[in-house]
Amino acid sequence: QVRLQESGPGLVKPSQTLSLTCTVSGDSITTDYHAWVWIRQPPGKGLEWMGVITSDGATHYSSSLKSRTSISRDTSKNQFSLQLSSVTPEDTAVYYCAARRSILVPTTTPDYWGQGTQVTVSS
Repeated sequence: QVRLQESGPGLVKPSQTLSLTCTVSGDSITTDYHAWVWIRQPPGKGLEWMGVITSDGATHYSSSLKSRTSISRDTSKNQFSLQLSSVTPEDTAVYYCAARRSILVPTTTPDYWGQGTQVTVSS
């Protein structure tokens, strides 16, 4: 059973960097074909895919967020992290980490989700 848990500050000041960590249990983030995803949902809006890191460490980002987004991993801790720089109040959202079991399956829907964490950007 794969479990994911987001952690990090719930309040970030404008212009700072939003940093979140996802701790994974029940599976290894280096397992072949797995993809580890960050998704967010601003209040009153739909889900927004932010980016992904694959089992070999390759990263891909949303075109709208690419310039501000970095996803990394720590294999020794079985964690992957999100950094979103130069945040504004428009970045206020519930942030989710998620996982897909196989990038070979033609679906974008994650198989596993963290519970989500509220991050508010405010001074």
